Amino acid sequence: MDLRDGQLEHPAVVALLREHFAGMLAASPPGTCHFLDLAALAAPEVTFVTAWEGETLLGCGALKALGDGHGELKSMRTAAAALRRGVAAAILTHLIDRARAAGITRLSLETGTGPAFAAAEALYLRHGFTPCGPFADYEATEFNRYMTRAL
Repeated sequence: MDLRDGQLEHPAVVALLREHFAGMLAASPPGTCHFLDLAALAAPEVTFVTAWEGETLLGCGALKALGDGHGELKSMRTAAAALRRGVAAAILTHLIDRARAAGITRLSLETGTGPAFAAAEALYLRHGFTPCGPFADYEATEFNRYMTRAL
């Protein structure tokens, strides 16, 4: 598995992100989706990475610097054909390492509740994330779940 920075213009990446956006909107009540669109993923405070096997896209993820040593995981998505192969774990581990290297001391995330988000929550728990309250500009809802871990 080859992890690469960027690639936001690659057609396979655009397609996977559009699938991600559609999936989040379909599985979430109105007003509870907080994904970054393509323009926001290209912002200077965001590190966007993709995982590849040769020229086949396996998944993606992003790290957004929030300031004061705090970072946020965003846009974690594994291609359907690559599920259950450790892609998300590899991307997550890479982003945690990148966060540490950037001086981030706390990494947080927002995800949903319910069956569509169970695998993501299990992944984050396995990697040391614990439930927390809303952070940054998020607000508490019955649907959104927040998690964090010290680095």
